[in-house]
Amino acid sequence: MSLNIKKGDKVVVLGTRRQKDKNGNAKTVSGKVLAVNVEKETVVVEGYNMVTKHRKPRGREDQGGIVKVEAPVHVSNVMLVCPKCGEATRTGHKLVTEGDKTIKVRVCKKCGAEIVTPNER
Repeated sequence: MSLNIKKGDKVVVLGTRRQKDKNGNAKTVSGKVLAVNVEKETVVVEGYNMVTKHRKPRGREDQGGIVKVEAPVHVSNVMLVCPKCGEATRTGHKLVTEGDKTIKVRVCKKCGAEIVTPNER
């Protein structure tokens, strides 16, 4: 099983009721993907779905207390943002030959640009 979203991608969270602006209207939340769990089909988005954890000190120097961390979100609730056109988009795949190798790359369905994350190639 593979996902179309990878670590380092910029995504938009869809259908969120948690984040609202001053007038009470739902605002779009975007952020960078910090982690991807392929087995559970979840992603961790930077600055979204913050939960409080009570952390126990693990040594003399370690500080315990209440810490806010990001919790995972199901991958169906996020959509990839194209780096070229800047819009939330679906992804397709295309085979590209580089020298003697053929690799599969992600492609934006709206503008047709290749989507390359910073940790690829």
